[in-house]
Amino acid sequence: MNLAVTLEHRFFRTPDGAVWTQGLHAYPFWRRFLAVFEGVKVVARVREMAQRPGRGWTLASGEGVTFLAVPDYLGPWQYLAKCVPVRRAIRQAVDPHDAVIMRVSSHLAGCLEPLLAERGQPYGLQVVNDPYDEFAPKAVDYFCRPLFRFHFTHQLRRQCSHAVAAAYVSERALQARYPCGAVSVAVSDVEIPEAALRSTPRLFPNCADPRREYRLVTVASLAQMYKAPDILLRAMADGVRAGLNLKLRFVGDGRHRPEMERLSTKLGLGERVRFLGHLPAGKRVREELENADLFLLPSRTEGLPRALIEAMAQSLPAIATTVGGIPELLPAKDLVRPGDAASLAAKLIEVLRDPARMNAMAAHNLRRAGDFRDDLLDGRRTAFLREVRRRTEQWLASPEARFATALVMPA
Repeated sequence: MNLAVTLEHRFFRTPDGAVWTQGLHAYPFWRRFLAVFEGVKVVARVREMAQRPGRGWTLASGEGVTFLAVPDYLGPWQYLAKCVPVRRAIRQAVDPHDAVIMRVSSHLAGCLEPLLAERGQPYGLQVVNDPYDEFAPKAVDYFCRPLFRFHFTHQLRRQCSHAVAAAYVSERALQARYPCGAVSVAVSDVEIPEAALRSTPRLFPNCADPRREYRLVTVASLAQMYKAPDILLRAMADGVRAGLNLKLRFVGDGRHRPEMERLSTKLGLGERVRFLGHLPAGKRVREELENADLFLLPSRTEGLPRALIEAMAQSLPAIATTVGGIPELLPAKDLVRPGDAASLAAKLIEVLRDPARMNAMAAHNLRRAGDFRDDLLDGRRTAFLREVRRRTEQWLASPEARFATALVMPA
């Protein structure tokens, strides 16, 4: 049995047919599904490119994994302009004999859901983000943001209530807002290989030196303002005015980078902030984490942030916000409200002036990151996939499925 997976991610294809990506969704990610299914069909946006990309790109396609492209779009307005051909492409891509998993929330899941309901075809969900937070004030600047927030939150609740199985990246947060009436598991997309898990906790000097340079780091996309880089820069400026010698290395890129560079200059941070752009996942990002003293993630919205878990795996003290699954990772005393630069600055100053607390944070974070080792997550993920397959096979044996598979679906 093949598995069709839809997700809201853009891939790139070269003339030789190879499909490329940056970040999480490389071939090893899709290979996990082949433990239960004979083949994987990834239904997603795919943009054509003339030549093989350079550093930071990895192959997404490979043996057993194929890509079925839907028309490319960027943002809700382009999607609305292309929704008819997008829906047509999805109807052609997803066969009644396929098992189906939708990574939600997403536009493509909203397109596929009516077709599955029409057939009576079961589906599983991987719940990886929260539209209620994603469309919160200041997270995006869309004119229809409140409408989008209502629509996608309602849509995800409905999808979860009808799914035959759901895998949530959080342990409690997403489950509480979007409950599944059938089988559900908590299994993060983030896996920490043994080589990426520090063997012993960090130890910081016992006395705070006001002249010491403190190295801050964050890893965040600048494609949207979800990670609140503006809040981070304003909090850092407050910390510098309070007398701390702070340096920040910003890993990540996107359309808001020039705006954030201008804000950094306006705040008088100058050479204190270095924007590194996108770095290859793995060793290169770990090097930045290893050389830092404190990780900051003042997100406005999150599922369960990979960057934070990778920082914790390096025994790095961290301050983040009370959104999504973050409170499942960090103690309440290490969290601040989203969108509050003053609170973030106060927490930053409080932590850096207390080496004993930094040592305690480092030890806690390393222990918690150990919960995301590969061997601990594989069993839960496989159980979820087997349930989706079992329910699909059960449906395919029913009269309803025989009728659906006999129909010639219109293009």
